[in-house]
Amino acid sequence: MTTIARMALTSILGLWLVTPAYADIFSFSTGTPDGLLGALSQPTAPGTLETETADDFILSQATFISGAVIVGLIPPGTPLADISNVEVEVYHVFPTDSDVGRTSGPPTFPTAEVPARLNSPADVEIDDATRDGSDGTLNFSADLLSASFAVQNTVVTGIKRKPDQTTRGDGPATGEEVQISMVFTPPILLRADHYFFRPEVQVSGGEFLYLSAPKPIVPPGTPFTGDLQAWIRNSDLVPDWLRIGSDIIGGTPAPTFNMTFSLIGATIAGTPGHARCRGQSISGLSEDFGGELDAAASSLGFPSVKALHNAVVAFCEE
Repeated sequence: MTTIARMALTSILGLWLVTPAYADIFSFSTGTPDGLLGALSQPTAPGTLETETADDFILSQATFISGAVIVGLIPPGTPLADISNVEVEVYHVFPTDSDVGRTSGPPTFPTAEVPARLNSPADVEIDDATRDGSDGTLNFSADLLSASFAVQNTVVTGIKRKPDQTTRGDGPATGEEVQISMVFTPPILLRADHYFFRPEVQVSGGEFLYLSAPKPIVPPGTPFTGDLQAWIRNSDLVPDWLRIGSDIIGGTPAPTFNMTFSLIGATIAGTPGHARCRGQSISGLSEDFGGELDAAASSLGFPSVKALHNAVVAFCEE
């Protein structure tokens, strides 16, 4: 995780990583923007389709994700106050949560619309992992990192069905580099698995271009085995996705991209469906936060111990 991202997250979450009580803090980062790409990721706007850009991460054990930081471009001269909303979704890796075959018969990983679906995000998001500033489940703040940041290429409108998917992108762009820090209320609770993280940012009168990060991940990022590339889709392509590098940008060899994001939270014990899941999860959290469930609840972003307990019960009964 970058120093700036760590400072932002620890500030908004109140998680002091030097305190022994937080020995089981989870943090992940893809690093800092590399200037290669900006990919549209925003809800429907006048003249623009909803467009989603997603990149992956892995959890080695069940984790409360309390907050995130992303970095992107907004048009030059745009006030930060024009960033009017942020929403995040989490996806399993295809073929989970997906209509694999589309028709009767054996599964087909390519579809009529895209060259491949293997290692893409699923067709649909994980419902209970969605957080949205418009409904109070996400709080966000924006900071200006640079008044002028350039990227070599963008993907905004060049998202086409096959066989016309290789549009090469929409060309270079320069804008304000902004960092958006988020707190999830309540935190997102996920079991150990491989996931895609998808933020959308609404900018009044403008577009949000989600910035790429180095691939493979390098320090200060958090490298991990199995790192996949970033995917994108718009509402015309749903439920399918395109690989930003392999399908849209193309070339020999085709580039691959990560996106710039960081996550923070706390791991928990317990396995859904096991008889001791609740007890292990609650006792583990209590121990991690100095024997105080009140401290665990407030630090993770729950309004009460009861809300934390209810989240653990729901998780354990999956």
